[in-house]
Amino acid sequence: MNRKIDLATLVTAMADCPPRPSSDYELNPEILLPEGRVLKPAAVLIGVVGDAVVLTKRASHLKHHPGQIALPGGKLDASDADAAAAALREAQEEIGLVPSAVKILGALPAHETVTGYSVSPILAHITHEFQAIPEAGEVAEVFRVPMAHLLDPANYRIEARRWRGVRRRYFVVPYGPYYIWGATARILKSLADRVPQ
Repeated sequence: MNRKIDLATLVTAMADCPPRPSSDYELNPEILLPEGRVLKPAAVLIGVVGDAVVLTKRASHLKHHPGQIALPGGKLDASDADAAAAALREAQEEIGLVPSAVKILGALPAHETVTGYSVSPILAHITHEFQAIPEAGEVAEVFRVPMAHLLDPANYRIEARRWRGVRRRYFVVPYGPYYIWGATARILKSLADRVPQ
């Protein structure tokens, strides 16, 4: 898909598509999830600046998900009014994006991760160019991926690896040297799935 998708078209496509939560487990129906499990709330920012989406590469020394590609975000704090507030706060902490430069456009259905989180993806327009300031303790790099690449379903594929003793399948959407996979790829695929082809 080489055509450009503007934000207004994307927001309309989100509104027109029936909400359907996603999960790290959806490609692995043989994994039985415990009934009554309680997920921790979290949020990520799908920040669009120009014609690209802002992503991060997590620091290699982190205990959880070292070196992985992620959207700015994290768990909701008691001080956060809602998921959008949490996504904005985390984006400011992780990449130096000030909330006043961001216009919230909407939210995708929640995504359940294998780590026990219910992640609310928040789509937003970064209204002007900004100088990313990676948080040294958590973020190794801030980079951008063209929206046209992420909105093209043909760029997504399914791969697998062993996790906790079982083979687990997951989505990937590689871009150049960046291996975007797992929950981040699935969340972005949810956005791509909403765009008319």
